[in-house]
Amino acid sequence: MTNKRNRFYTATTAALAVAALAVAPASAASPFSDVKEDHAHYEGITTLYAAGIVNGYPGGTFKPDTKVTRGQAAKMIAGALQLDTKNVTNPNFSDVPASNPYYGSIAALAELKVISGYDDDTFRPNQTITHGNLAKILGSIPTLPELESTQGYAEDASVTRGQLATFIAEALTKSGIETPEVPETPETPTEDGFTLSVLHVNDTHSHAENFPKLATAVKEQREAKENVLTLHAGDALTGTLYFNEFQGKADLAMINEIGFDAMVFGNHEFDLGSSPEGLQALADFVKGAKFPFVGANVDFSADDKFTGLFTDLVSSEPENGKIYNGIVKEINGEKVGIFGLTTEETKDISSPEKVTFSNYIDEAKKAVTAFEGMGVNKIIALTHIGYNDNPNVDNDILLAKNVPGIDVIVGAHDHKKLDEPFVVDTNTVGEEKDATLIVQANEYVKYLGTLDVTFDDNGIVTEYEGELIDLGEVAEEEALVKLLAPYKEKVDAANNKEIGVTLTEELANPRASEDSLESVRSNETALGNIITDGMLAKAQQYTDKTVVMALQNGGGIRAAIPAGNVTVGQVITVLPFGNTLALMDVTGAELKAAFEHSVRNAPQENGGFLHIAGAKLQYDSSKEAGARVVSIEYFDKTTNQYVAIEDGKTYTVATNAYTAGGGDGFEMFGKAYEEGRVTELGLSDWENFQEQLQSLKEVKTTTEGRIVDIAQQQ
Repeated sequence: MTNKRNRFYTATTAALAVAALAVAPASAASPFSDVKEDHAHYEGITTLYAAGIVNGYPGGTFKPDTKVTRGQAAKMIAGALQLDTKNVTNPNFSDVPASNPYYGSIAALAELKVISGYDDDTFRPNQTITHGNLAKILGSIPTLPELESTQGYAEDASVTRGQLATFIAEALTKSGIETPEVPETPETPTEDGFTLSVLHVNDTHSHAENFPKLATAVKEQREAKENVLTLHAGDALTGTLYFNEFQGKADLAMINEIGFDAMVFGNHEFDLGSSPEGLQALADFVKGAKFPFVGANVDFSADDKFTGLFTDLVSSEPENGKIYNGIVKEINGEKVGIFGLTTEETKDISSPEKVTFSNYIDEAKKAVTAFEGMGVNKIIALTHIGYNDNPNVDNDILLAKNVPGIDVIVGAHDHKKLDEPFVVDTNTVGEEKDATLIVQANEYVKYLGTLDVTFDDNGIVTEYEGELIDLGEVAEEEALVKLLAPYKEKVDAANNKEIGVTLTEELANPRASEDSLESVRSNETALGNIITDGMLAKAQQYTDKTVVMALQNGGGIRAAIPAGNVTVGQVITVLPFGNTLALMDVTGAELKAAFEHSVRNAPQENGGFLHIAGAKLQYDSSKEAGARVVSIEYFDKTTNQYVAIEDGKTYTVATNAYTAGGGDGFEMFGKAYEEGRVTELGLSDWENFQEQLQSLKEVKTTTEGRIVDIAQQQ
């Protein structure tokens, strides 16, 4: 992977002649369904196949456009050189044990000093090889002629299977090799081991409008591949008018029609827990599902709404509409274990009420042990804990390092766009372990994740290819369009109603990226200012107390509003979680602790980052977490100036009911709630926001210096 790349070096002192090898003529017929005569690498692939150097995948495909790993490249090069891969000397790469399927090829090339590995004594056989890496390997063979086919590629671009076949075939041809007769009807290519194709989505957040495209992509993948498993990694619910209007019914109709094998619960599945109906909508979602749910660390037993739906067992005969710790799916005679994990942060960032969550690592170890006891050695963790999220709570990388036996982690929660699988092949102390692949497919049904993974007889991952299919480039499945139509009609009516406000510029909702740390979860934004201004104004209408400030968690602000006439749907999409306004009586010391919690990760993102109205905050992100707040001041209307908050005084503050209840880890607010110092006003957050927009003569799209990190000004 690019973020693990070190300097690769090869020995150049050894002279190695390319072995004389009889290869096929360019006119040989292709045995692969995805390599036709007009394919750019047709000749190279058919040449090497006929020579026995390459083969394909179950189903008769070669996948010429998929990326080549360093281990796969070693195997092809060693095969072309006719090297003895049995009687070899151990190259002592820490991540290439003798059990590795590429061990012989890697060892043979290392013995001839064609390869030497990385500076840290690893070879990284599962890492994608680049054109720059490959050029150095081929360049270490002195007698190899210059290859025209290798020219014109960027050094950091990944090599594909088709490209490598063409390079090797040209090398053999230029070495003056005679070609033999080729069988007219080659046998269908096969590959050792069991290949499973995993299709996956996550954090779809009620973007039901995108499911017709997903249906098309899933259908195409199922037609092209064998042994297909389709998984949803959670947060199917909340986020758009489809959820506000139908509370999961539209999403379930789409998901059921496409057909999934399992789903794990995301934290947002529990957002309605604090409503008068509690988690009834989630219980109905489970009952209506044409697939089982997995949740090894989620306990529903205290909530009567889930009676009869939940069992804390691993089942080899799972039923649709039921919840299990894990399930066993038999696919083409092979057993695959799937268990689920939901972030323990759910209790802080949603409203699970009586549903409880236990430690993810403990429960994962139990699940793996259960599967192994059932004779299952191919294990998938379907998780909603985040790829590299808060390490103090849970994330996929730590799961892979701490729990042996997990082959694949299909993840979610932090909306990561992993363009290719991330490989974890060391444990917590850096010791080599069997590879665990982590995949995640971004958000909002923008992509379909695909992973083709091959297991040996012991359930060890030997090969893999993974990518994301951009659904923006896929046609809609007509059956799903018709199914969505009655839901869409009602949503469009509400979505398109204008509120009487026109924006001359976008009200942005930035998120951190490789190019910028600016984010609604770490910086003041104009959007956050308008939302909190509306909260403060509304709160002051409903109490005789002096409300000194309003607070809004950045993680609750979910979308931007583009320039133009603002609609109801756009307003709701900004604040989609149905929160209501609340008043809190808190001390200055508690406020200071809350703001320390708010900026503890700055300048990195944090869903609990607080936007403010009626006050100003200065902090220093260069200081230790917990000692960053420099000053907190509120605007005193009696003196018409900003006044410092005092630790011993009590102040009335407005926020949403979620934050007032201690959401996002604000324990000081949770304590105030338990002590009866919180009053819920029952006023909708998006309606307050809409009223505030409507009250403004001019909508500002710039910030005002309400929140200042002095470390960024130095």
